[in-house]
Amino acid sequence: MSPVEAPREGAPANPQKHRTGLTRLWHATGYSLAGLKAGWAEKAFRQEALLAMVLLPSAFWLGRHWVETTLLAGSVLLVLIVELLNSGIEAAIDRIGPEWHALSKRAKDMGSAAVLLSLLLAGGVWLAAFYHRFFIP
Repeated sequence: MSPVEAPREGAPANPQKHRTGLTRLWHATGYSLAGLKAGWAEKAFRQEALLAMVLLPSAFWLGRHWVETTLLAGSVLLVLIVELLNSGIEAAIDRIGPEWHALSKRAKDMGSAAVLLSLLLAGGVWLAAFYHRFFIP
């Protein structure tokens, strides 16, 4: 069946649905890696991922306890997660069509706002950790 054909009556819509155990895990991992590769094609994700490559190791230096380290690293990973979700929303909207529509704009704007909030959260966590590390004995 080609990707364009509709599924036959009684045929599964997605072969992944019938996989179980390690086969399902293997294929799901492949899809996840394909998603990361697709994310890498997005300029914003690439910039955030490169920054994460610096910040994640820094979290182990800056954090005084495992909780601080986890919050620092988690806030960086959250930015990457939200950026991937935003890119997925944008791709789905773009698949519908290139014409302008108020609901498409709204969906894209909300995805962008989610990225902004995740960046503000990460920035706040990192600023608080720097302040705690260098200005509080």
